[in-house]
Amino acid sequence: MREAFHSDLQVIDEDLLEMIRLVEVALRDASTALLDGDLGLAERVIAGDVHIDDLQVDVDELVVDLLARQSPVATDLRQLVAALRMSSTLERMGDLSEHIALVARRRHPDAALPDADRADFEKMAQLAVAAIHDTQKVIQERDLALAAVVEERDSEIDALMHKIYARVAKDDHGYTTAQIIDVTLLGRFYERIGDHAVSLVRRIGFLVTGSTVDPRSAATDDQVF
Repeated sequence: MREAFHSDLQVIDEDLLEMIRLVEVALRDASTALLDGDLGLAERVIAGDVHIDDLQVDVDELVVDLLARQSPVATDLRQLVAALRMSSTLERMGDLSEHIALVARRRHPDAALPDADRADFEKMAQLAVAAIHDTQKVIQERDLALAAVVEERDSEIDALMHKIYARVAKDDHGYTTAQIIDVTLLGRFYERIGDHAVSLVRRIGFLVTGSTVDPRSAATDDQVF
């Protein structure tokens, strides 16, 4: 019985790792579509989001089944509770990547980004993709030192978002109304992806140490703009 239980826990871990792999690919492709105006790549991200959604359903169903049948305690219980929260967070990260691709598709064949913001969004995308990549390693290796790096990347993403917003807020910004909406939303999408990456690595910290995640931290807030 215990062997089957731990086999199911391994399946959950593998599904979560596959989810984060798909999210990393989705964000990288969505960002490329945004920066390069690649409509085909944007469409691929939008169509592929269903695979992340399906994996969330698989994880959640298996977790609920194990909670009902096995009545786990201690570390096993923490792992299952964390898996439920992590699957939800990853699904939302996939949605945010899809939202970025939707902006790229909506503005095609025009450029989705004003020239003044392109470099900052390119850097923001690089940081967000790197944060997701590092988060995958944290999940695999339970590396809390690398988790700290993810939090540093999130701070850099936040700083870039505020830099972009400050530029938009200037009286002589020169943006159209549509550009203001797009830039504001896109900055928020990337900022939330960074926050979700932090939430994921803090869940791993919870698994490793048993310390409760701070519910007052914005980085553990699973709401999506």
